[in-house]
Amino acid sequence: MLRPLLVAAVVVCLSGGSAQAARCGGDFDSFVASMAQEAQAAGVSAGVTNAALGGVTQDAAVLAFDRRQRYTFKKSFEQYVATRVGPGRINGGRAMLQRHAALLSRIEQQFGVPRHILVAIWGLESDFGKGDTGKLPVVRTLATLAHDCRRTDLFQGELLAALKIVQRGDLPLRDLIGAYAGEIGQTQFLPSSYIKYGVDFDGDGHVDLRHSVPDVLASTANLLHTNGFKMGQPYGEGTPNFEAMREWNRAVVYRKTIGYFADRLAGQ
Repeated sequence: MLRPLLVAAVVVCLSGGSAQAARCGGDFDSFVASMAQEAQAAGVSAGVTNAALGGVTQDAAVLAFDRRQRYTFKKSFEQYVATRVGPGRINGGRAMLQRHAALLSRIEQQFGVPRHILVAIWGLESDFGKGDTGKLPVVRTLATLAHDCRRTDLFQGELLAALKIVQRGDLPLRDLIGAYAGEIGQTQFLPSSYIKYGVDFDGDGHVDLRHSVPDVLASTANLLHTNGFKMGQPYGEGTPNFEAMREWNRAVVYRKTIGYFADRLAGQ
């Protein structure tokens, strides 16, 4: 489930460089060369930048989707929730609560975010990891969006963050696959959020939000916890917890859907 592109618009400042120096528009190859220089100034190796950016081309389908996606949340809550939370998804979520009960208990204890909220987000974003998490090369997607002048600062930052994910060994370049705005993994983190909130909860030395359920759920909890989500407090519209979820998704209808789904999972 694609989120509004400003949900995680925390442009990561990688030490030693700026995410805003390359000039958008104009010759695409020249723009990519400038981004490679920015990345290397920020500490990304020449090997990573050459492998990631060498020969990269624009993706017209990404630009077309970017122009359309702003209308995603025009439905009413009742219309939207009817398409997103049905009996099958609720039963699937309850099965995930049982299967991962011990893991979710550990996450609740460490981050103070209830399991029903986490499983609701997981279900909405990727049908608990079984659904479509994107098939596009993240670097190509982000280079395309960064070159476009509509939101170049945001996506230049996201491109640098994506290269940083490869640099620190979380995902190999071949596995840096995502959706139409560069979202990655089972709960669809933009690269800047991947860097900022990602947690290696399975202890293998990498933050893997594509394949590791412990990393996925703990990172999702860390994002919410860092933004003020409090265990045991209400999360309906108008509450501090509802506002804390704004970092996840700015759309009110989507946050209300998370809460509705969580309530159904809790048997309410």
